[in-house]
Amino acid sequence: MTDLPLDHVRTLLTAVDEGTFEAAARALHVTPSAISQRIKALEQRTGRVLLVRSKPVRLTESGTAVVRFARQLAALERDAAAELGLPGGDEPVALSIAVNADSLATWFLAALASVPKDPLVCYELHREDQDYTDQLLRQGLVMAAVSSSPQPVQGCIVRKLGRMRYRAMATRSFVDRWLSQAPLRQALSSAPVVIFNRKDDLQDRFLRRLGPRVTSGPRHYVPASEAFFEAVAAGFGWGMLPDIQVVERGSGDLVEVAPEHPVDVPLYWQQWKLGSPALAAVGDAVTATAARVLN
Repeated sequence: MTDLPLDHVRTLLTAVDEGTFEAAARALHVTPSAISQRIKALEQRTGRVLLVRSKPVRLTESGTAVVRFARQLAALERDAAAELGLPGGDEPVALSIAVNADSLATWFLAALASVPKDPLVCYELHREDQDYTDQLLRQGLVMAAVSSSPQPVQGCIVRKLGRMRYRAMATRSFVDRWLSQAPLRQALSSAPVVIFNRKDDLQDRFLRRLGPRVTSGPRHYVPASEAFFEAVAAGFGWGMLPDIQVVERGSGDLVEVAPEHPVDVPLYWQQWKLGSPALAAVGDAVTATAARVLN
């Protein structure tokens, strides 16, 4: 990596973050042609295709390694400038973090709010299912993530956060209409259910706990944590709600469908092995907050 032109490496990172050559050109105050030429030169230097020229651009496996290097380099340069009192050392620290929707809607922002305000940290949060956030780490798109995987991504350290406990919940009127006329396993096969998105398997995981042949009825997809809660509370279907959200919002008319079958989702904090004081401070704040609020 030491013989790669650093301005070309930074250009690749900017193109990935901005999404297009045109947006990268505006950010770097050059022409789109200059962006294209720099990335082409970088590809010639590495002997690898680094970027798929789509909109937005997409990294290849080789490009992922270069972008990860570029992002780490940018963080180290900023920290070194701050320690030496050089220009740029007083600029805000930019940290990109992947976090699952339910954590983001409940406890995660409180963790970030407890991070010391000096230096100023600017966050770019990527909302992704906890089973997929480690992919963003591998791609170099984020520097840290709330993940369901205890296995460290290459170049990362892992710290256990705790468990988010989910329970199958529905309104009393929904239970009376859909779940009270037959045994639960049978009734669920025709009862509507609320799903976050097509990556969400929490409801299916709950059904598997009830039996190998238990299936769900019609599915509503509601891809936002607050709206998901509202959909269940409005009686669209039953759904898996985290304890912490039910406590914060209040259970209201909601009842638990199967109290003996909660589903626990273990969460871990993964961050790059990078000597960044700001990243370390965020990691400490996240783990400390999680220790207070998670099971």
